[in-house]
Amino acid sequence: MEVIILGRIGYDLYSEEPHVPLPHVRRFSRYLGGSSANMAVGLARLGAQVGMVAALGADSLSQFLLEFLTAERVDVSHVKRCPGYLASLCLTEVSPPDRFPQVFYRRDPADTQLDLQPDDLDYLASSRMFITNGTSLCASPSRESTYLALERAHRSGVRVVFDVDYRSMSWRKPEEAGLAVRLALPFVDVLIGNEMELKLVAAENTLERSLARLRTMHIPMLVSKLGEEGTRVYAGNSEIYCPPYQVPVVSTIGAGDGFASGFLAALLRGKEVMECLRYGNAAAAIVVSRLSCSEAMPTMEEVERLKAEQEKLAATGNP
Repeated sequence: MEVIILGRIGYDLYSEEPHVPLPHVRRFSRYLGGSSANMAVGLARLGAQVGMVAALGADSLSQFLLEFLTAERVDVSHVKRCPGYLASLCLTEVSPPDRFPQVFYRRDPADTQLDLQPDDLDYLASSRMFITNGTSLCASPSRESTYLALERAHRSGVRVVFDVDYRSMSWRKPEEAGLAVRLALPFVDVLIGNEMELKLVAAENTLERSLARLRTMHIPMLVSKLGEEGTRVYAGNSEIYCPPYQVPVVSTIGAGDGFASGFLAALLRGKEVMECLRYGNAAAAIVVSRLSCSEAMPTMEEVERLKAEQEKLAATGNP
C-alpha cells in the first residue's frame, strides 16, 4: 500500500435548500465525510493505493461509509467496528459563495475508540506515506494509538504527514489541542495547517511568529494554507508560494482536503514542490466548484486539465 491514513470517518448531511438557514432546512443529502476519509477518497481518485486505519460503529450508517470507501478502492481491512458507538455527524447549510455554517455531533464518536494492534502498526509501517491529523489526538484510546502510529511510521522510514485539522468541539481548550500536536512534531516530515491552526500549534498570535517558531523545530516541510490567498511551503531554507486558481465557488467545505490530496499525490510521485502546490491548488479549486467533500474529489485527469488551463491563462496574462 502506498498511503495509509489514520483518522476520522464521518457522516455528512448537506442541505438541499440553498440559502435557507440551517435551522429551517428540511431536506438533506448524505455523504461520506471526515477529513481523513475525504483525503483517502481524494488520493485514491488521483491514482494512489490507499488504506485506512480507523474505527466505526456497527450500525447501518457505518456500513454505508465502509461501502462508499470500498467502492472508491480504499482498503478498509484495518477499519475496526465498535458496537455501541456511532460515527460523528455533521450538518451543513449551503449558502454560496461564502456561508456554510455547520453543526457537529461528536459526543464519544466511534473514531475516538481506535485501539491499534500490532498488525495495524505493521500495516502502516509497510507504506510509503503515513497521514494522520490532530483530531485523532482529542481523546483516548485514539490519542495513544496515534502517537504509537507516528512513532512506528517514523522509525520505519515512512514519510509522515500531519494535518492539524483543528475542530473546537473535540477539545476542552484550544491550548490542549496545540500541545497535543506539538508532542507529535518530532515524528512529522510534512505539517499542513491553515493560519489559525499554525498559530494554535506554535502558541503564537501572528502567522509570521508562528512560522518562525515552527521552523526552529526542524520540520522538513511546512505547508501553510492561506485560503483565497493561495498556499506557501517552507522546506529547509526555501520558501515557495503559489497563488490560488480562480473558479466559481459552490462550497468551500472540503477545499483543504482537496488541496492536501492533490499536493500529497504529486509529492508521492516525486514532483518538485512548486508543482505539488499547483496540483494541490487545482484539486482544491475543483472541490470548491462542487457540492460535498468526498464526492467532489477530482480525478487526476480533471486536475491536470484545470492545471493546464490555469497555467495557459497565466502565461497569456489573463489569470
